[in-house]
Amino acid sequence: IRMKNRTFDNHQRSIMELMAALGWVVIVPPPQGPVAFTKEAIGATEFWSNKIRKEFRGKNETQIKFCDAAKALIYDLVAYIKEYHLTGLTWNPKGGKLEEYTPGASPAAAAAATAPAVKKPAGGGGGPMAIMNELSKKQTSDGSSAATGLKKVTRDMQTWRKEFKADTSKVVAPSPSPSIPIQKKYSGGGGTGTIRKHAPVLQYEPMGNKWKVEYQTKDSSKGKPLEIKIKDVKEQVYLYQCNDVTVIVSNKLKNIIIDKCTKCNVVFDTVVSSVEIVNSQKVQVQTKGVCPSITIDKTDGFLAYLSKETVNSIEIVTSKSSEMNVSWEEANGEMKEAPIPEQFVSRFGNGVLKTDVSDLYH
Repeated sequence: IRMKNRTFDNHQRSIMELMAALGWVVIVPPPQGPVAFTKEAIGATEFWSNKIRKEFRGKNETQIKFCDAAKALIYDLVAYIKEYHLTGLTWNPKGGKLEEYTPGASPAAAAAATAPAVKKPAGGGGGPMAIMNELSKKQTSDGSSAATGLKKVTRDMQTWRKEFKADTSKVVAPSPSPSIPIQKKYSGGGGTGTIRKHAPVLQYEPMGNKWKVEYQTKDSSKGKPLEIKIKDVKEQVYLYQCNDVTVIVSNKLKNIIIDKCTKCNVVFDTVVSSVEIVNSQKVQVQTKGVCPSITIDKTDGFLAYLSKETVNSIEIVTSKSSEMNVSWEEANGEMKEAPIPEQFVSRFGNGVLKTDVSDLYH
């Protein structure tokens, strides 16, 4: 649906990308949880919001507040999912009947009202008194009790005394410990952790128009590039926990996300929104067409090869990352490479804090 008044066309597209985040209610992990799914809408929404900011900055602050509110809405939704539905949408298994529900009552109170009463066992409660009462029942008329016939523990049998000597003639074999599945350690930009071995995935999911490339390695790909042919510009590619693989994406697509990958190379034609790299190491991307934006977060080791169409219009946003470089071809055909700054200098003066790139990059 397109409005006749094209003044708010970018607003409509921003809202359409934001609405895609509501699909988290049908996401069931593994391998992707609802939090990661919802975060994917941030980049696509911000792509159109940035166009709005550029058009109305200094002219209409209401439009700028609209962009900030859209972004805050997604982050608030992510915080809500983390707190209440981290592993997916869940329901209260002890919920009450609908006709007996009282508005304002907590689920626990409703469950308690409808739960059947549980009869307590006859007799006293637990604790030392219950043990003594049980022992007194065992005592007979001749004075015998539950302890009658037990051997006396002498001083040399008390293990805490110096007189105790262990009998080494009998050796008890240790019980075999349960087998533990082999786990591998990984170290990404976001810290260290443990991962279990998963089956490699390369498939297209119509829900969300997403290509999933997960747990791929050099062995699973047999040392050959993984090829993906895009059929619709709304499709996106999501790489997760891949190691030492190359992915070639043909035709124009929405966006590319690289998450927790190591030593991965991605070659693509054109993206409409952005390329996002998060929690990864030693990642290289190459654009043969247009790429308006690249976002790098918690990543160590990044190199981007830019095309002639991209080199004068791309925007690169970085945070908590290191060893980042950009390479492009100059007019004379020679390749040039430059580092993305990691060090900054902040100066405070006249009540204003100003931050500049360190002299190391000049």
